[in-house]
Amino acid sequence: MKTFSANNKTIVKKWYCIDATNKILGRLSTIISTYLIGKHKIEYTPHVDTGDYIIIINASKIILTGNKKNKKFYYHHTGYIGGIKKISFKSLIINKPNRIIEHSVKGMMPKNSLGKEMFKKLKIYSGNKHNHYSNNPIFLNI
Repeated sequence: MKTFSANNKTIVKKWYCIDATNKILGRLSTIISTYLIGKHKIEYTPHVDTGDYIIIINASKIILTGNKKNKKFYYHHTGYIGGIKKISFKSLIINKPNRIIEHSVKGMMPKNSLGKEMFKKLKIYSGNKHNHYSNNPIFLNI
């Protein structure tokens, strides 16, 4: 008996759509990363991109538990001395709600070139509409 190893000929990639309305950020992000990596499939192979495409709609309606809505901050550095920038969850959900889910999912992906390729299959929209109707996405009820 030979060990099965997936390759580009045997992989079938599907499109999934998830509505983020009233979903908890961390729990939703783990499900998204599982589908992007491909661990939900039987033919999962760690060194091959076996994951599927994910479309997130209503990203602006995601929630956090507890008092994190008021206390959570996102940091980034400009590269200059004293260039650390801080933005709160409240202002980020108003201005760029896509970035919240991107930041959460990116931290759960592999930290290599394969992880970057997997992350490109994530499409996030803050509204109710997306541009991928021709791909016939399957709606995941999570």
